[in-house]
Amino acid sequence: MTGRPEALKGLPLLEDLGDVRGKRVLVRTDFNVPLAGEGAQRTVADDFRIRSALPTLRWLAEHGATVVCCSHLGRPDGAVDDAFSMDPVAAHLATLLPGVEVMENLRFNPGETANSPEFAASLIDGFDCYVNDAFGVSHRAHASVVGPPAVLPSAAGRLVEREVETLGGLLGNPARPFVAIVGGAKVADKLGVLKALAKVADEIIVGGGMAFTFLAAQGHEVGGSLLDPTRFDDCLELLAGPAKIILPVDVVALSPGASFGPGAVDGEVETFDIELPEGWMGLDIGPRSAEKFSDIISTAGTVLWNGPMGVFEDERFAAGTRRVGRAVASAEGVSVVGGGDSCRAIDELGLADQISFMSTGGGASLELLEFGDLPGLAALRAAPNAPRS
Repeated sequence: MTGRPEALKGLPLLEDLGDVRGKRVLVRTDFNVPLAGEGAQRTVADDFRIRSALPTLRWLAEHGATVVCCSHLGRPDGAVDDAFSMDPVAAHLATLLPGVEVMENLRFNPGETANSPEFAASLIDGFDCYVNDAFGVSHRAHASVVGPPAVLPSAAGRLVEREVETLGGLLGNPARPFVAIVGGAKVADKLGVLKALAKVADEIIVGGGMAFTFLAAQGHEVGGSLLDPTRFDDCLELLAGPAKIILPVDVVALSPGASFGPGAVDGEVETFDIELPEGWMGLDIGPRSAEKFSDIISTAGTVLWNGPMGVFEDERFAAGTRRVGRAVASAEGVSVVGGGDSCRAIDELGLADQISFMSTGGGASLELLEFGDLPGLAALRAAPNAPRS
C-alpha cells in the first residue's frame, strides 16, 4: 500500500485483482441513465455515466478479461418491466466499447434491493472476479454492491477510486482556505454533512431553502419560506463554530399564494433584505448574496459545492445558482461538485470542463463526507484479496 493516499488504504484496486487474462469479471456499473423515445426506439439521452465507466471497462478488456456489466435502471419495483430494459444502454455501450456484455436490469429481481444472499449468489455464478465502479449506489447495501466481495476477488474501479480519493481528501488535508457551499431544500437532509464539514472547512456557505431555518433560528422573519423549527438548536450549534457559516444577506421571493416551478409565471417576484413580509416565500438568494458568495469562493484553495441556491428549475429563481456555479468554475483552487442538481446546473451552464472533479453520486457523496465510509467500500475492504495493513 506504499504511496497510496490515506483515503484509499485497505481498498483493493484493479491492480489487486492480479492477472485477469482469460477471466470473467462482473462489473457493477451505474448505468441509471435518462432515456429518450418510446418502446424499441428508446435511446440514451445522456451518456455521462456510461462514459465515466469506460476507463475501468477498457482496462479490464485490454488486460484480457471477459467483461460483463450489471446495473439498475429506474425503479421497476422488483418486477420485469420493458420500460426499464437495459437494451438501449447495451446498444449505446456497444458503440463506445464493443464486446462488453450488459446484464438485464438488476432491479427486475426483488432480491437486489432486499440484499438477498440467494440473488447475490446467482449473480456471481460463473464469474472469477468482481469490480465495483458504481459509486452512485455504493451507499446502498444492495445485493450487487455488498454481496460479491464476500466471495470473489474484488476491486474498486477507476471511477470509484477517484471518487474516494477526491472526496476522502476533502476530509483529510484539503488546500486552504476550504470553502464548502451547501444548498438544497431541507436542512434536515444536510445536517449530518454540515456537521462533518464544520470540522474541516474554514467557511460554509448555506443557500437554498435550508438557509431559512438558519435565518429563523437567528430571529429573522422568513415569511412563508420553507422552515423546520425542530432544527433551530442544530443550526445555532453550527453557527457557533468551529467553521464560519455564511448566510444570504438578501432573498428573491414570491408573493403569497403564487405557484413556482418550471414554466410558472403567476405572482409577483421581489428582492428583499433578510426580513420577508408575511406569506412571501424565499426561493433564491439575492444579487448581493450571490456577489458575497462569489467573492468568498474566488479566494478558496478548495471549493466543494453540493445543492442549488434556489429553485433553479424556475427561471425566475435560477440566477443565484448560476452565479455560484460560474464562481465555482472560475475558482483558482481545486473545485469539486458533489453530484445531483449541482452537476446538472454546471452541465446546463456548459462549465463541466472547468471543474476539477464532478462526482457521479449525490447521496453517496454526502454519506461519504458525513460518515467517512459507505457499505460498498466496506465490502470491498473485506474482500479476500484486499490489501491488509
